[in-house]
This record gives sequence, structure tokens and C-alpha cells, in this order.
Amino acid sequence: MYVVALTGGIGSGKSTAANFFAALGVPVTDVDVISHELTAANQPIVNDIKTSFGSQYITLEGALNRTVMRDLVFNDTAARAKLNAILHPAIYDEALKQLQSHHDAPYQILAIPLLFESPRYAPHVNRILLIDCEEKTQIERVKKRSQLSTSEIKKIINSQTPRKKQLLLAHDVIENNENVEELREKILEIHQNYLNTCIVRKTT
Repeated sequence: MYVVALTGGIGSGKSTAANFFAALGVPVTDVDVISHELTAANQPIVNDIKTSFGSQYITLEGALNRTVMRDLVFNDTAARAKLNAILHPAIYDEALKQLQSHHDAPYQILAIPLLFESPRYAPHVNRILLIDCEEKTQIERVKKRSQLSTSEIKKIINSQTPRKKQLLLAHDVIENNENVEELREKILEIHQNYLNTCIVRKTT
């Protein structure tokens, strides 16, 4: 089971990159998708969040109110830690199940924004691929897709591992300051590199 962890800061384009890998037939386990599934309406973990934080953080449909919760956790580190203690073990368990179900693939992608803040995944990762871009590009992209202000986006960026440290820790880096087609071409190139690496591993 050869696992490439795909990571990057908010607005870096990691989700688009993950979609490109999936289109190439590479199995993708996405912790953001898992998080949304676990906190959807009437999921058991939502009751735990309601008990710990109150009904104001739950929508009328019975799902996590992500907007209200985001406002809390990015201004209160204790609240963030409490939410992480509820969510992260469940997300990890489900991610591991998905990774194990794809063990026959030449390689697979683990898409995880907070890889460097989540050491429990390290034993399952063979290589780290960072999707990187300049901070101003991050801010512009997030503004286009959300109603967040510049200060709110910067709070999220500052809550993540600093860009310089991410660049030092990653094995591979794709710069994504340009357009989507350029990103697609870079994904195609590195996909072939990963396939070649896995073929060599199997024959040695």
C-alpha cells in the first residue's frame, strides 16, 4: 500500500488536484469529504458536538453548522481543540478503512489539509505532495468561493503550519499560482513518476 499524502493550505488548489488524480483512476481518500459525511444531518457524532457545544452549533436539519462553528474555533483555541478531540479520531478511523480498501492500487492519494498537524497519519504515508501557492493567491481564491473576509482567511492561514515549514517537509511540491490547465499538466507528470516509482518497488 503506497500512499501519497496530498496537502496544502486553504485555497492552494489541493481539492482540484485530488479531483485530477481521481480522474486518472487513482483512489482518493479525502478527509474533508469524510468530515462532511460524519457531520451531516442525523449522524451520531453530531449529537456529541451538540452535547459539548450547544444546539446553536447544529442546523435545524440536524447537521453541524459549519459557518457558526468556524467563527468559534478560529477565535478560540480551546474550542478548536475540543472539536478536534471529537472529530479527528472518527475521521482517522474512516480514512484508514478507505486506505486499506485500496491496497491493490499501484498507489493512492490521501488528501489531508492538516497533514502536518496530524501526526497519527505519518505511519501510513510513504510520500508527501504539497500543492503550494503564494498567500495573496490563496486569499483571492477563497474570496471567490466564499463570503469570508481577508482577515478571516488570514486567521485560517495562520492556524495552519507555516508555508516555509510545509515546503521543507514535503517530498514533492507543485506550484499552483497559474491556471487549472497548468495544474492538470503537472499532475499528469507527477502521476507518471509515482507509477514508475511503484513499478520499480514491485520489481526490486
